[in-house]
Parts: sequence; structure tokens; C-alpha cells
Amino acid sequence: MIAGGCLEPCCFRVRIRLPKRNKRLRQVPPELCCFGVKCGLDIDYAAEKDTVSMGKKVWDGAVLLAPVPAAIVTCSAQREDGSAEVNALTVAWTGILSSHPPKTYISLRPSRYSYDIIKRSGEFAVNLTTEKLVRAADFCGVRSGRNMNKIEACGLHTENASKIGVPILSESPLSLECRVTDIIHLGSHDMFVADIVAVDVDDSLLDPSGRLSLEKAGLIAYAHGDYFALGRRLGDFGFSVRKKKGRSASGKRPPKKGKSENK
Repeated sequence: MIAGGCLEPCCFRVRIRLPKRNKRLRQVPPELCCFGVKCGLDIDYAAEKDTVSMGKKVWDGAVLLAPVPAAIVTCSAQREDGSAEVNALTVAWTGILSSHPPKTYISLRPSRYSYDIIKRSGEFAVNLTTEKLVRAADFCGVRSGRNMNKIEACGLHTENASKIGVPILSESPLSLECRVTDIIHLGSHDMFVADIVAVDVDDSLLDPSGRLSLEKAGLIAYAHGDYFALGRRLGDFGFSVRKKKGRSASGKRPPKKGKSENK
């Protein structure tokens, strides 16, 4: 017996333990099957899995993970004449690799202009983007910096980072300062694995106690060719298992102090 919701809704024939006179085998609708525990039902898997078509097509493997960030990565390296070579590019292939130590990555094609800059300097900054930065994010993702200064073209501004020699975007609400530790050759892209050595946060996102309120930043995401503003909040981490205030693990409210449970 499985005490809980079904493993795959609508895919199993199940036996519901009803009063003896009504005991029978039937197909349980998903809304009943999925919430068996909540409704106080005991569910037995009584037959083999039915073959049910879910209406899905099978494609070859492809990079259809979504949503992903639309982060603007800044990079800088010295030219042979001693001048600084600075560029900005938009990267979707980025994420977190480890919490301790904090590590991230970006994946770039070796043909990209910024690839050689980052390889030479060993540093880059990941700048989160907002609704106000969506045009800049798109521009920096479709234009090359070989023959133009994309930062100036977008009307953006930079400032010095605290621990790396690469500038960060002033308009970004949060920037990750990164130092490359490994370059992994994967295929079409190479992955730059990096330590996150510092985080620069806009003061407007900190409450009086210093807590970060990143939901106020108006961040954007990228999904299958389109940019989206993050929508309404659905919950916070751990909300699905958090106990409601004033209730015990069994779901019953504790007795009031000074009063007996058996009056």
C-alpha cells in the first residue's frame, strides 16, 4: 500500500477503500488520486499500469532548458600597447555550480570576441539584468564588440569592481565578480568555471537590517527566444513543508493554556 498521492496521475488503476457495501475497483480522476492523503483515502495499486498516451512528441536532444538568465557579462584585458580592452556580452548559459566554495560558470563559443579576452585575463563579471536593461541585454547578445563599444552604444556605465580588474555595470542591481579556475572543452562551447570572489549589491535592495530583497529588482529571464519579466511570487523556499503557526505536526491546534482538553 502506498499512503499518499499517486506517482503518475491518471496512469494507474487504483483501489479505493470505501465502505464495504461500496467497495469497487475504478479509475480515479487525477484531482482525487493526487490528494488521496488529504481526503483521507487509502490507495492500493491493484493492476498493472495502463498504457495512456500523454500527447508528447519525442525530439532529439536539444538545449531547451527554460527559463534561463539573460545576464550581461563584462570582461576586460590589456592589449599589447597597454590599453584596456573592455567588452560586454549577454550570456544565457550560466548558473551556479557550488555553494561552498561559491562557484559559477559561463559557456562561450571559442569564436566569440569575448572568449579570448576572458581567457587572457582570467576574470569576468556576471551582471544581472532588469526590465530597464532588456534592450541592452538583447543588443549585447546580437552585436559583436570587435568594431564597437557596446557599453557606450547602450548608454551604460561601468565602475570598478572590488576584487577583480574587470568593471561591473552600474545599472545592474547585482554583480558577481568571478575569477576563472578551469576551462572545460565541451563541444560547440567551452565552459569557464570560476570562483565568485565578491558580490556587488545595489543599496536600494537592502532593507534596514541589511537583508537582500532581490524581488524588488525587477529581474528578467529568457525562454525560447523571448524575454520575460519575472511574475508574481508563488511561494518561498520550503513553503510546501512548513508547519502552519499554531498547529502541531498532526494538524491539530494545541489546547489553550489553563484549560483541560476533557471538559
